[in-house]
Amino acid sequence: MPLTFSRRQFLIGPLALTACQFPFATLADTACKPLRGLVILIDFPNLQRPFQKHFPIDRFQKLSRYVSEMSYGKVCVEFEFTDWHQMPAPISEYAISPANLKVDKSRVVRLLQDAIDGADKAHDFSRFDYVAIFMGARFKDYGMVGLCGYPGMLGWRQEIVFKTQGKGQVVPNGIAIFTASAHLGTLFHDSAHVWGGVVNGKRRVPCLYDHDLQEQHPTIADDFAAAMINMGYWDPMSCHFYKYQQPPPGISSWTKLRLGWLASHKVKTIEPGASNEVLLGPLEDETSDVLVIRIPLSPTRSILIENRQPIGLFDSVLPAHGILIMHANDDIAECRNGRAPVKLVNANPTTSYLTGAAFDLPGVSEYADPKSNIKIKLLEKIGMSYRISIERIS
Repeated sequence: MPLTFSRRQFLIGPLALTACQFPFATLADTACKPLRGLVILIDFPNLQRPFQKHFPIDRFQKLSRYVSEMSYGKVCVEFEFTDWHQMPAPISEYAISPANLKVDKSRVVRLLQDAIDGADKAHDFSRFDYVAIFMGARFKDYGMVGLCGYPGMLGWRQEIVFKTQGKGQVVPNGIAIFTASAHLGTLFHDSAHVWGGVVNGKRRVPCLYDHDLQEQHPTIADDFAAAMINMGYWDPMSCHFYKYQQPPPGISSWTKLRLGWLASHKVKTIEPGASNEVLLGPLEDETSDVLVIRIPLSPTRSILIENRQPIGLFDSVLPAHGILIMHANDDIAECRNGRAPVKLVNANPTTSYLTGAAFDLPGVSEYADPKSNIKIKLLEKIGMSYRISIERIS
């Protein structure tokens, strides 16, 4: 039977929550879009599983709750778990480089094929929206903590199809791969690649760290944060987590928009030639009238403004709080060579890894963009909301 979690269920283990930590936890359940995942549990010859029996269930229960909060209850993730089955080869024959650009894709293909073949007999793949592979192995055994097989590591061609060799079942949409070392932020990061899908050959939800810099800094030990030049610690699509022993940060408005989790009436659009004042509420507070300000600059470029405050468990672990200003460019598909589909404006460039990116009162409260002739100014903080002016620079 599928293991499902409702909005009223709290997480267990180190991320245990109380209703006071989540101000929306006591709201009545609302209709939500179900997202069904099949978790294939795999072992390897001569490798002892590094965790207790219920560890994977606990990890994906946390992911279910994270998605519920980030989507304002619009998405309910349900997981079904296979029995453990052993892969036909030792993990050394599947292991890959920790650098994305150096991964041997043939090893990823072999892992995916052997894993889905092991689940073929007992599970109907057509009942699910995506597949996650969870290994009885650690990062040090495999080479990466987690990754998206496709759309991702094997490219984002819409015609990629994986079929089981027995029944010929087609795997739906995509496959994410995780080791036992995967943080909750990693589970979300690589699952979101699949959930976002592919449009016109581009992933809707790509990695937000720079892939070329990640090749030079592929792990925490190699200063992975040096690759986080676009969104820093403000979105798990960039950082996975801020501090390993804490939950991941909430996702940015850009990622919520790409996933379809932000209602259009919560987005205030201001044309660049207009002057306006807007009261912008915290991104985590669904009751706010405005959750994001959008200033279109062209059919594919815009400025996004969001308000990140210590509401709930996830945005409480951000490096700071305040107003984030982002430049979005839909013409750019992936983060390569310093270019990205979304980039933070850094309010305080003297801090490392964009930890000082937030504008605030008191503090850095104005931003002028000479290219678009737009000036953004924080006028007043009211509770956790900000009154913001957007003006055309004459």
